[in-house]
Amino acid sequence: MKQKLLLLGAVFFGVLAFMFTFHQINIEKSKIHGEAQDVYLIQVTRDLGENEKITEDAIREIKIKRFSKEAMGREIEYDRRNMVIGREVRSLIPAGTILQWTDLKTSFSSGRSGLTAQIRPGYRAISIPVDATSSVTGLVQPNNYVDLIGTFRFPDAKGDSSLDTTTLTILQRVRVIATGTDMGLLSGNGTYNTRSSGYSTVTLELTPKEVEMIIFATQKGRIHLSLRNYEESAITRKLQNVNWNYLQKNIEKYNMERESMMRQGR
Repeated sequence: MKQKLLLLGAVFFGVLAFMFTFHQINIEKSKIHGEAQDVYLIQVTRDLGENEKITEDAIREIKIKRFSKEAMGREIEYDRRNMVIGREVRSLIPAGTILQWTDLKTSFSSGRSGLTAQIRPGYRAISIPVDATSSVTGLVQPNNYVDLIGTFRFPDAKGDSSLDTTTLTILQRVRVIATGTDMGLLSGNGTYNTRSSGYSTVTLELTPKEVEMIIFATQKGRIHLSLRNYEESAITRKLQNVNWNYLQKNIEKYNMERESMMRQGR
């Protein structure tokens, strides 16, 4: 009888240990999957021969899962495809291959090297001054997207001679081409050519009309960059112009909206 009890006790604790181990494994799996995020890379759609130039129809976007702790490596993000089109490949690349920086020759054709190669047709590059505060503590990087927020002192809307300070969003989802001299380019070995720890200017990709507007705005006031999530492309409508009177009247409303978003888990 005693031996049966011991045997049953051993089986019970063995099952308990198994269940605990299984539970821990599931917890670790959940943590790993929770840290995974979608990354959009460039995939070759057809065989590319040695020295062949990459054309737009030879590549496509592919989404893969990447763990947050996993290094990006030498793969090329799809939003940098303009840096790939027209480049020659070193050797044969089979269809279906995820393109890497090491697959490309390092030289550009004449007139396409440097910053000009990063600008999309129909856009222009312009640099504006920033400091640690206006550049999100210097955390804005090349190929990030930002909103441009301006603060200005205009004549008061009532028509008197006093000046009224106003803050408003000028442009949304503006691509940052460079921070200082860092264009976010990778060399052939997958390392960044230039990576500065601090910068006093950012270079933006704008339309010609937007260039005029931003140059005027920088002369008349102060511009802040508001960093966007890399997946967010939506444009927010009906934004307000904030002055002292508007702020006083709407503080309670802002807090109620924030409380509602927190309850919804946003």
